Amino acid sequence: MKQVDVVKVIEEVVEGIYKAYPMLEEKYGKLGREKCVVDNYHHFKHLDTSYTLKETKIFTDYAIWLNNILTSRGMKEEHLIDNFERIHASLQNFDDKEASSYREYLASAISELHNEKIRKVN
Repeated sequence: MKQVDVVKVIEEVVEGIYKAYPMLEEKYGKLGREKCVVDNYHHFKHLDTSYTLKETKIFTDYAIWLNNILTSRGMKEEHLIDNFERIHASLQNFDDKEASSYREYLASAISELHNEKIRKVN
């Protein structure tokens, strides 16, 4: 994807997260928002790698790895799932093969994260 489009999606996603969860601003402040932006660039880097190699598993493995790190630090699966769902929704504004592939990778990762959550409960 064009860098300008990635920037637009990330801005939209981060803004949506902070509107939905205003307590994040109170808890983490400006630095937390900046970290959220950086994290979303990492998500896109992994989406791009999956696209380049035509391998969904690269992104789903990244999602599970990241989720394990985040949940070990007190975050919930829902936060990462919500982030990925927001990226997925924003990418629907783009009608090209790359964005379509990114949406597929995100959907697969979201499904895997839901499955991980179920496995942890059982």
